[in-house]
Amino acid sequence: MPKRFVVPASDFPESSRFTGDFELAEALVAAARQLHETATPHSTLDTAVRLAVGLVPGAEQAGISVLDRGGNRRAVAWTDESVRAVEAGVPGRVKPSYGEHLWQEPVVRVADSETEEGGEPLAVLGLRSALALRLRADKRRLTVLTVYAGKPGVFDEAATRIGRLFTAHVSLALESVTVREQLTEAMRTRDLIGQATGILMERMNIDAAESFDSLVRASQRENVKLRDLARRIVDANNATREAGS
Repeated sequence: MPKRFVVPASDFPESSRFTGDFELAEALVAAARQLHETATPHSTLDTAVRLAVGLVPGAEQAGISVLDRGGNRRAVAWTDESVRAVEAGVPGRVKPSYGEHLWQEPVVRVADSETEEGGEPLAVLGLRSALALRLRADKRRLTVLTVYAGKPGVFDEAATRIGRLFTAHVSLALESVTVREQLTEAMRTRDLIGQATGILMERMNIDAAESFDSLVRASQRENVKLRDLARRIVDANNATREAGS
């Protein structure tokens, strides 16, 4: 996933803090609507970090990172450069220890990074409190949303509850937009292969089945994905037409 974002927290207006479940429900519905309006997984992550700052009580910054079993951490969205530094891992410094606990627990809270073991990377950047929440998990990697604050002891049970409700919406939106993107790409690939098949039919005077088989054999022989080979054929054909016109 891999595209990076730098999103100023000020780009997203402060949401009111919630006095009851009704207000919270309304805020989450509004957030879910914005998340589901995003067009790509990257823009979903972008929107999620901005929304998190407004939704989670006490949150001042937010970031999303991907962690793997080897302990590697990759920042994929953040609201501030200090958060990007934490999410990506500060070179030469100990990595935040809470990342390891997220393999067993869906939520990890850091009450005070200056006193808790492994909190140095946060403390050195002025981030005293953190609330880390799992977005996605499989055997090899985790996707984690973390909100931060400059004061200690900021994230209580209420903030954790809201954070978990919010991440559930983010996870659903991320899954939905990923499926949409995959379907769109599949349709584009099918169209591209169809064009390449038509070109081979015309060039080699063969039928559709023979043309597709020829394309598959060439893909296997050259160890090139069928989609990439089809694109090469279509691009070459278009270039030839333009040169002849």
